[in-house]
This record gives sequence, structure tokens and C-alpha cells, in this order.
Amino acid sequence: MKRLLLFDIDGTLVKGGPAKMAFIQAMASVFGTDGTFDRHDFSGKTDPQIARELLRVAGLGDREIDAGFAELWPAYLEELERRLPHHPMTVLPGVRPLLHRLEKADGVALGLLTGNIMDGARLKLGSVGLMEHFPIGGFGSDSEIREDLPAVAIRRATLAWGTTFHPSSVVVVGDTPRDVACGKHGGTRTVAVATGPFSAEALVATGADRVLPDLGDLELALEALLA
Repeated sequence: MKRLLLFDIDGTLVKGGPAKMAFIQAMASVFGTDGTFDRHDFSGKTDPQIARELLRVAGLGDREIDAGFAELWPAYLEELERRLPHHPMTVLPGVRPLLHRLEKADGVALGLLTGNIMDGARLKLGSVGLMEHFPIGGFGSDSEIREDLPAVAIRRATLAWGTTFHPSSVVVVGDTPRDVACGKHGGTRTVAVATGPFSAEALVATGADRVLPDLGDLELALEALLA
């Protein structure tokens, strides 16, 4: 293996779906509040970070928040699984052919780097037949701090493929400045795609190694990821 590609999920591989409503319902049922959900910035954050920020705004302390997390995540996953058939995820343009090409490429390993908790990621991607492409990953359930996740994913990739991936041979692919920042923190290359809430200009300003409008141009995407 020569290259490890770590993909974000929401806004990079897929969009839409019922996750926000499932999260709101779970927060309300477990904590009695969803905080200021409609006015909160979710982009590039981990699920536990989002929940903690919302609950702090609602006046809860960290001890109470931590105690409730054990109940929150099963409630969220139950709501997400129940809602997905009626509000499915949408796979973004170019994603399927790109993943198929990458799987056939010599020396390339695929994984996830996402703020979603692991089972949430599996439900989202499994609902559109993409989870099979990603045997490993770093998830919000591994650490509330996004910058911790590249090291988690690289460690799992090393165990899965029996080879050492130096950070310089790893590429983090995402759609937000926080995706770029966590890749840079981990010493990886970064490829940003303007398929989420941020424009190409905003992503260029992050210092990402490459910025693409989307993943729809297969040859351009392959060149950016494998250069």
C-alpha cells in the first residue's frame, strides 16, 4: 500500500437524510432539550462535540452531559435507522464511479475520517450501499476532538493492511475548513471539495493542497487524490 485516502461523509460522499431530525428527537428525549439546534454550526464537528455545545448552551454541565451520552447515542441510532427508509441519503455526483476506480487502483487503501459516531456512519453509508468501500476509519465515537481522528484512522489502517502509512502518504478528503484543519494537524495531504456549505474560494483560503468543485470529474479527482 502506498496511499491511504480518508473520506469525510456528510457533504463529501452524501448529503441530506434524517440525521438532524433524529439527533433533535434523541436530544429532546434524553436531555429534555435540543439546545439552539436551528442556529448551531455543525460543519466539520464530531457528534459528541455538537451535542456538548448544544447542551452547554441549554445550561447543562459536563458531568450531566457525559452521564447522558450513554443513553443519547442508542436513542439517536434508533431514530436514524427508523427514519432513513423514508428520508434517504443522496450520494453526491461522481462518488460511486470514483470509489470503484480507487478500489481497483494499485497501492490504494480507503477509509473514513468523520465526526459521525461509528454506527451512525455505518447506517448512513450502508443505506446507500457505500459502507462496503470503507473497512476502517476514525469516528466521532473515537474522540470528541476532530484533530485526534487522523491518527486513529492511520493506526487502524496499519493494523488492517499490515503496512505503515506515513502521514505524508495519507490524504484527508472533506468539504469544510475543519476537515482541512484536522488533516493538516495530522500531517496529511488535504483535498477539499465544494459540495458542502463552503465555496471553493473559502476552501482555498484554508490552505488545502487541492480544492475541487466536486468529485464529478473522475480523472481530475483521481489526479488530485493520487498525485
